[in-house]
Amino acid sequence: MTASPEGFRSGIRGHHNVLVRPTGECRQLARLVSLNVGMPQDVAWQGRTVRTGIWKTPVSGPRMVHRFNVAGDGQGDLGGHGGEQRAVLVYQLDSYRHWQRALSRQEIEYGLFGENFTVEGLGDDQVCIGDRYRVGEAQFEVTQPRVTCFRVGMRTGEPRMAALMVAAHRPGFYLRVITEGHVQAGDEIVRTQRGRHALSVAALDALLYLPDRDTALLRQSLDEPALSPGWRRSFTELLAAAEAGPTGGPEVVQGPGWAGFRPLRVTRRAAETADVTSFHLQAPDASRLPIPRPGQYLTLRLPGAGDPPPVRSYSLSGAACPDTYRISVKREPRGLVSAYLHTAIQVGSIIDVAAPRGEFVLGDEIGPVLLVSAGIGLTPVLAMLHHLAAVPHPGKVWWIHVTRDARSHAFAQEAMTALARLPESHCAVFHTAIFHTAGDPQAGAVPGVVRGRPTRESLARLGIPADASAYLCGPASFMADLHGLLVESGLAGSRIHTELFGARAPINPGVVGARALAPHQPAGAVGQGPPVTFARSGLTVAWDDRWATLLELAEGADVPTRWACRSGVCHTCLTPVLSGDFDYDLAPLEAPGPGQVLLCCARPRTALVIDL
Repeated sequence: MTASPEGFRSGIRGHHNVLVRPTGECRQLARLVSLNVGMPQDVAWQGRTVRTGIWKTPVSGPRMVHRFNVAGDGQGDLGGHGGEQRAVLVYQLDSYRHWQRALSRQEIEYGLFGENFTVEGLGDDQVCIGDRYRVGEAQFEVTQPRVTCFRVGMRTGEPRMAALMVAAHRPGFYLRVITEGHVQAGDEIVRTQRGRHALSVAALDALLYLPDRDTALLRQSLDEPALSPGWRRSFTELLAAAEAGPTGGPEVVQGPGWAGFRPLRVTRRAAETADVTSFHLQAPDASRLPIPRPGQYLTLRLPGAGDPPPVRSYSLSGAACPDTYRISVKREPRGLVSAYLHTAIQVGSIIDVAAPRGEFVLGDEIGPVLLVSAGIGLTPVLAMLHHLAAVPHPGKVWWIHVTRDARSHAFAQEAMTALARLPESHCAVFHTAIFHTAGDPQAGAVPGVVRGRPTRESLARLGIPADASAYLCGPASFMADLHGLLVESGLAGSRIHTELFGARAPINPGVVGARALAPHQPAGAVGQGPPVTFARSGLTVAWDDRWATLLELAEGADVPTRWACRSGVCHTCLTPVLSGDFDYDLAPLEAPGPGQVLLCCARPRTALVIDL
């Protein structure tokens, strides 16, 4: 079945439907006003199909409430809704009345906000995490505020609804089922237990989504045993970031060293293999450069390579140095930019470069470290190896590299020299096709080369401990395979960090049946506004006012996107800005840091380059 968003209605059909009219009455007794259920369905939305269970309708008579949901109810996206911690969604009659006034809507159907229980009483500023309630035969515990994703905007016909609910401190909340049993509209709701710290739903919702967080409240929230695991993880990360201070910890991305692009001069070229060339870059005035974190990359803008000027990113491959950066570029068979760099860029050439950035960076581990790469993917982990060797790292270090043969093995001797400086290092190099050529300059540079690809057995022989921190870089299929092998070998997935060349995997919750297409110019007339360059996708598109936001522009060009609320709340669409200015059509509830933009509510003001 396919439904269409209808939003608030002026008329209600069906004998089970209940109208809510603003009367100003407020009874003190908490009770279940309406019991609402609905199974997931496919909804047509903005040219896509979304699988969602937000369409709920009132039912009469008793219904059994089970551990995971109400009988006859279901959720379309179990990653964000449903399950044991979110079995029942609650929304209040008072909040319905608030939205009637705020949005000038006179009549609203129960279940419009996707809730199972429409209740009188139980305000978000009064109900606390850990509170327990008896309704009919069943007992429940409050686990978390509602996550206000984009689907509530679909259902109500108000795209800003997720942000409006958070700003008004009216999110609603989820219940865990303590005792299964029958409930029905009209049942009294009785609180049987207060949460340990009496932390209200409204306060916890603001703690996650709004600025000026109270560190003490974060600590207190983590001491509430009823808090759901998902929100506990979020608060743990927020507390760690707050306690790390302004410089940040190992998982905090440092700000860029300069805004936009600046000219750097090529001071040296070096052929590492037949198809890999390194470029050494310095400031034209020989001034000091910000020292990058090991694993970061540079973004280059190259007007001579095309019109509009293409933008590409390359990992820094050398040891940290205050006056020189090194990138190493593989010439791809059909690579426009890599061919231009190899043929046109010489010593003395000036290149526009954005500051080092990237989240794939070496942490401050003192324990065992595993560095894994394939092909040209060795560049960021080579920078990590140089850092470990310079310290030197006190723990064990494993270096695993996969390449075709000795001829294609870049930096073999350089890596061996760095490994020799470490107190305890282990090396395994895999050649997928071995040719013994007398004139090969790399032949014999690496002892103990293994024929073939890494396997579970070959990794087991290396003796990598389960508490190692692993860093992987290479083609997507390689990283997926190695990630699986490492997990099978005992490493926790949370300790495995990866860097993927090109666009990141999309996050489009609930969207089904979408085809993955290569980024392209949008259909229709060419825009006349500022050019927007998607750096990871290698595409520049002229802005047109038919797009409401940068997110919609990216979607029109099939650039992989990440989003959830689409209204400036969740920060899933947070994207680094390499250069240019933008404006917010709808101000986000919490503004991102410098050099970042929320795509779901921003429009370009000038030519813009974003890391997408």
